[in-house]
Amino acid sequence: MRPALRPGDGIVAIRSQRVRRGEVRVFEHPDRPGFWLVKRVGDIHRDGFEATSDNGALEGVRDSRHFGPVPVAGSFRMVLRVPGPRGR
Repeated sequence: MRPALRPGDGIVAIRSQRVRRGEVRVFEHPDRPGFWLVKRVGDIHRDGFEATSDNGALEGVRDSRHFGPVPVAGSFRMVLRVPGPRGR
């Protein structure tokens, strides 16, 4: 799957308790307060959702395979991608 975002892109996200498989969510890293992640929703569980990376094969990528399910509370649903400058 191609990444939904490219370096330099911006996003607009809203708080939403409704989670759908495949949508892009923004949430604070469970192990690094103040560090935000943008990931795609994989499986949905009663206690949260699996956050999956579009770039899972890259070294250093962290997602639910490393930190487990993410709570829906405190996460945001991406509603708009703002393309960043290209060619830099």
